[in-house]
Amino acid sequence: MNIGETGIPSGTLLQRDLLQSHRQDVRLYVLTYSSEGLRVKGYLAVPDSKGPCPALIFCRGGIRKVGMPRKRRVMTMAERGYVVFAPFYRGNEGGEGRDEFGGEDRLDVIHAITMIKSLPEVKPGLVPLIGFSRGSIMALSAAKACQGVGPVVVWGGVSDLFDTYEERVDLRRMLKRVVGHPRKQIDAYQSRSPVYWVDALKVPIMIVHGTSDALVPVRHAWKLAEGLKRSGKDFAMELHEGFGHRFPREQDDKALDAVFEWLSQKLQQMEISY
Repeated sequence: MNIGETGIPSGTLLQRDLLQSHRQDVRLYVLTYSSEGLRVKGYLAVPDSKGPCPALIFCRGGIRKVGMPRKRRVMTMAERGYVVFAPFYRGNEGGEGRDEFGGEDRLDVIHAITMIKSLPEVKPGLVPLIGFSRGSIMALSAAKACQGVGPVVVWGGVSDLFDTYEERVDLRRMLKRVVGHPRKQIDAYQSRSPVYWVDALKVPIMIVHGTSDALVPVRHAWKLAEGLKRSGKDFAMELHEGFGHRFPREQDDKALDAVFEWLSQKLQQMEISY
């Protein structure tokens, strides 16, 4: 158990605030929890049901205001029968600390897993993760580092941050400030690039990507898939022809249905042998 400077164990729920929602079947909260002595926040969506539900962590993309988890997205996932928590990561929306784009803030996901398992609405068991865009780094880092993680979905995910630096000229200033220069801070880029540590991943992985994604080009999906295949890992890949970084609503709902069907199947398989 990690104890932060405050003396409060990481993964402790500190505060729960109910938000107004137009949906009758899902309750939405903002939670505050502890991570390495910091107060970190996130959305929690709880489906109305007669008993506890499995938990799921949704790892947002972007940094700071860009890519914040959308309430609708989190509630849509909860409608499929999961208690869903979407951490904002440290330094965001009133949380303490500094967003490091996959640095020490990756611990916020690990401690979120501990926190969500403690909630009365959550059924005991493995916790699957969905990582969107930069969130794939966070989700796969958590899967590599801790026990109790279920299958992981990488949706429009960054798999090689060196490539992102070359592809996204608009992000270079941020990356140099937060991560460093790829030719000088090589370790920092490799630690944020799942293609360099696929051997350490022990959970099933599903890759979802639009072939016309201009923000995270589809070659990130292919590189991750090639690495997983080379390492003999259990993975699936669904490429959506002509779709960009975010899918149109109808196609997005269909893709989500396929994701949750895969999650349910893999989660059941994993818990039999867990």
